[in-house]
Amino acid sequence: MNIHEYQAKELLKGYGVRIQEGIVADTPEAALEAAKKLNAETGTSWYVIKAQIHAGGRGKGKVKETDSNGVVLAKKLEDVPEKAKNILGGTLVTIQTGAEGKKVNKILVAEDVYYPGASEPKEYYLSILLDRAKGSNVIMASTEGGMDIEEVAEKHPEKIIKEWVDPKIGLQGFQARKVAFKLGLEGNAFKEMVKFITSLYNAYIGSDASQFEINPVLKTSDDKILAVDAKVNLDDNALYRHKDLADLRDLAEEDPLEVEAGKSGLNYVKLDGNVGCMVNGAGLAMATMDMIKLSGGEPANFLDVGGGANATTVEAGFRIILQDPNVKAILINVFGGIVRCDRIANGVVEAYKSIGNIPVPIIVRLQGTNAEEGARIIDESGLKVSSAITLKEAAEKVRAAIS
Repeated sequence: MNIHEYQAKELLKGYGVRIQEGIVADTPEAALEAAKKLNAETGTSWYVIKAQIHAGGRGKGKVKETDSNGVVLAKKLEDVPEKAKNILGGTLVTIQTGAEGKKVNKILVAEDVYYPGASEPKEYYLSILLDRAKGSNVIMASTEGGMDIEEVAEKHPEKIIKEWVDPKIGLQGFQARKVAFKLGLEGNAFKEMVKFITSLYNAYIGSDASQFEINPVLKTSDDKILAVDAKVNLDDNALYRHKDLADLRDLAEEDPLEVEAGKSGLNYVKLDGNVGCMVNGAGLAMATMDMIKLSGGEPANFLDVGGGANATTVEAGFRIILQDPNVKAILINVFGGIVRCDRIANGVVEAYKSIGNIPVPIIVRLQGTNAEEGARIIDESGLKVSSAITLKEAAEKVRAAIS
């Protein structure tokens, strides 16, 4: 589960990670009050106004309606409301949102931390995630903060620092010091970075996160180390242990069809193809999408109805798939193990009749317990549904349906 920058920073702050202070607002008037409060608490007189959406590249992105960037600087208190107005309610288009962009419902009014001092501020990159191949958490760092890490890895792979942490042992002090040393830090900045890395790792473990990315991590002109931005992805499977974190979910940032599917207990991911697919089991779903491509089509979605598929879940799946105007056919591919194929077939027939006229052909491939009986139920239903037993037969029927 992704969370907003302002939420991520509050999470990190709770673990002792120094952050760029800010206050969230949803109106220009609230933004002005936030700026006044920041001035009183931090002494800042310049303010950074940041669009809060689940996408990167906000600083370079543009709001369609006003041509404002998604991250702007207000050098005077009285400029804050107008700059906030140019972002709030607009559609921000970034490299990660696609051309359709995302509506901005909230902004973060933050303190300016690039103030003058004894030395120039310096940006770094720092992230923590799981390295599945090694079965360890890995800390990734770079002196090239502010840049996409993929670009750094491609053009300057020697500037990517990696330190693997055994999850059974946890982060050791020498490992945090090694990363800080490789970043070229010394003196108080070195000590601050060691503390920052240690606190960040504690937050990563304590929140059951799947990824933390801080880009940039800033060394201020007076050698403080702090998070200027924060992207946090939480492990959905662990949210039952963190009700407070589960409450941070912003449904407005998610695909409406995926939200609807979740309410019905379905796993749905929209794709760009023309064949809707409904299966029971993630592995079978991957095989089904391969089969669709081999038949000349493109999968329109990933939809797993789970092991207990019935008429209710099948109907919910139909309604979700049919909201995609690109779908020319629907393939249902079910292995009858936990649930019998004849029950699935009856569920398909009941769901079809409940919805009414379905404008696209449906191919139902049933294999497993009572597969032949299930096929007979489909074939004798009198509906615009055809059965298949083998993968080859299903692929041929998909090809015919979309040609």
